[in-house]
Amino acid sequence: MAATTTVTGAVYDRGYRPYDGPRGARGAATFALYKASIRRALGLRRSWRQKVAPFVLLAVVTIPAVINVGIGYVTRNQEIDRFEIVTYRDYVGVSSALLLFVALVAPDVVCPDRRQRVLPLMFARPLTGVDYVIAKVGAIATILFAFSFLPQVLLFVGNMLVSDSALSYFKGHLDVLWMVPVSVVLLAVYYAVIGVALASLTDRRIVAGAAVIGLFLVTSIASGILVGEENLDGSPAALINVLALPLYLRDIVFLGHVDPTSPLGGVAYGGAMAAALYAVVIATGAAVLLWRYRWVER
Repeated sequence: MAATTTVTGAVYDRGYRPYDGPRGARGAATFALYKASIRRALGLRRSWRQKVAPFVLLAVVTIPAVINVGIGYVTRNQEIDRFEIVTYRDYVGVSSALLLFVALVAPDVVCPDRRQRVLPLMFARPLTGVDYVIAKVGAIATILFAFSFLPQVLLFVGNMLVSDSALSYFKGHLDVLWMVPVSVVLLAVYYAVIGVALASLTDRRIVAGAAVIGLFLVTSIASGILVGEENLDGSPAALINVLALPLYLRDIVFLGHVDPTSPLGGVAYGGAMAAALYAVVIATGAAVLLWRYRWVER
């Protein structure tokens, strides 16, 4: 006689209570995605390996400020001209070191959404393609601004404290208080738009990162070849250098014109051409992003 097997199971009576708290609209959803993107970019709530790259890069771009303040402190009581290894204008250019950060982070905050097919789920909420683009670009731009601006704050405060008179130094450098933020914003938005736009074209992070680095390297090398090392009058070919383009706008903010010693120096209407091309690059990147996220079936 065959033995019978009794299978026992459990029935769970679970009820679900509807959410009766405050409900946010598109703005709340966009802000939530913005915060989540910042946390992912900085490696917050992730393993320690994800935190190494962003904070090591922050330390690297802070080194010039620390050295400059240290030299000022050591020589504060000596009757010699104050030596500066970096100026506020030059320090804005140090932000280009964060391009490695863009190449690493922009693909990490964009590509997984497409690769894991979570975009339809996101856009099932009151969230549009424009909101998605604003959140992603805004997150990268915010981090770039913070990582570029904080070393400048350290440099300013440090120089003020090691100077003969902190108040006199503050009053004599009031223009820095608006020049630095404006220049840093121009760089942060520029690099963020380019990085996120390129990353949106693929779902593979390695490919996106290589595209970001390749774009800046290729255009920089091509511009250097076309301008030439012995061209003292500058050349419009300097505008091909996508990496250096926002630095020409930095010069306009600090100097009122393009630096005569730069590859674009001496070119008639060079500053206007740089500003126009900057706007074209931003508009092109925004158009690519809006095109990539225009439909729900993304």
